[in-house]
Amino acid sequence: MEWRIKQLRLELKYIWKISRNASEFKENFIIEFEHNGIVGMGEVAPNVRYNENPAIINNAFETFKASIYKPIEEVKDLMQFLDLHQLPNALRFGIESAFIHWYCKANEISIHEFLGVEKPGQVATCYTLPIMEAEEVVKFYEAYDLGRFQHIKVKIIDERAIEVLDVLSKLTNKPMMIDANEAWKDVEALIQFLPKLQKHPILFVEQPMPAHLKEEYIYLKKHTPFPLMADESVLNQPDMSALEKQFHGINMKLMKAGGYLNGLRILHEARRRKMKTMVGCMVETTLGIHSAWNLCAGVDYADLDGCLILANEPFEMLKEENGYISESAQALAAH
Repeated sequence: MEWRIKQLRLELKYIWKISRNASEFKENFIIEFEHNGIVGMGEVAPNVRYNENPAIINNAFETFKASIYKPIEEVKDLMQFLDLHQLPNALRFGIESAFIHWYCKANEISIHEFLGVEKPGQVATCYTLPIMEAEEVVKFYEAYDLGRFQHIKVKIIDERAIEVLDVLSKLTNKPMMIDANEAWKDVEALIQFLPKLQKHPILFVEQPMPAHLKEEYIYLKKHTPFPLMADESVLNQPDMSALEKQFHGINMKLMKAGGYLNGLRILHEARRRKMKTMVGCMVETTLGIHSAWNLCAGVDYADLDGCLILANEPFEMLKEENGYISESAQALAAH
C-alpha cells in the first residue's frame, strides 16, 4: 500500500491572464495510490488565490503520508482520516479522488455507480477568453475556432471589457458569461457599469467583487440586471444560506470543494435552494477535469475548458468535439 506524488509542469498554448495574475505554465501534481497492483490517480491543481503553491502542496503531502498509522482500505476510513487533518483543498481532492479511483477499479464498479450519480454524455463546455485588448479578439477567436462552443466566457478587469464584447458580438450571437474574478471593489461603480453590457447576450456575471464583500453582494443582487454566479465565494464549507442572499447560482470546483463527496453535497444544497449550478475547473489535465465531468449530469452550465489550453495534455481522458466534452476511449479502458 503506497501513496506517491509527482509534480507536473503544464505548458499553456497562450498566456492565461485574469484579474489576479498571468501565467505561461502551470505546476500541478498527480497523486497515486497503489495497493495489490492496482493504481488510482488524482490531480492537484494548486491556486495562489487560496494560499496554495507547489511547496505548500509537497509539504502537506509529506505530512499526510507521515501521519498514516494503519492501512486505509475503505473510503469511509479515508474520509475520517482526512477530516482529522487540515489539508489544502486541492490536495485533499487529489488524495480522495486517487483513492476512490483505486477503490472503483479494485471493486470493478464505475465512478458513477460509486457516487450514485447519472453518467453524463456529451457535456457542452464554455470556452474562456483571457483578458486581452479588443484588437486581439478576432485573431484569438479564429485561431482557436471558438464558433464551435455554445457559450463564450469572457474574463474582464475594467470597463475596457465593453470594447471586447462589442468586437465579440460581431463574431457570434451565442450567449456569453462574464467573469471578473473579484476585480471590482466598489459596488456602486459596478452597478453603474453592468447596464452598459445589456446590449449583449449575457447569461450571468461571475464573482465581480471580492468574496468578503458580503453585504455589498446582497445590495448588488437587488440592483443587478444579470444573474450573479458565485465562484471564489464557494469553498469547501460554503454558507449556503448566506450565498443564497448574495447570488443566483454557484460555480462548484472540485479543487475548492476538496473532494467528490463534498462537491456533490454542495451541488445538492444549491439545487435544493433553487440556485443555478455550474461545474467548473482550474487549469488541469483531463485527469482532473474527467473528475469534474463525472458530476455534470443535471447541472445548468459546465466550464471545463481548462484542459483545452494545455500545450502538452498527457492523459487524453476526455475528447472535445464541436464544443462538447465526452469520455475518451482511454478513460473507458482505464476503468
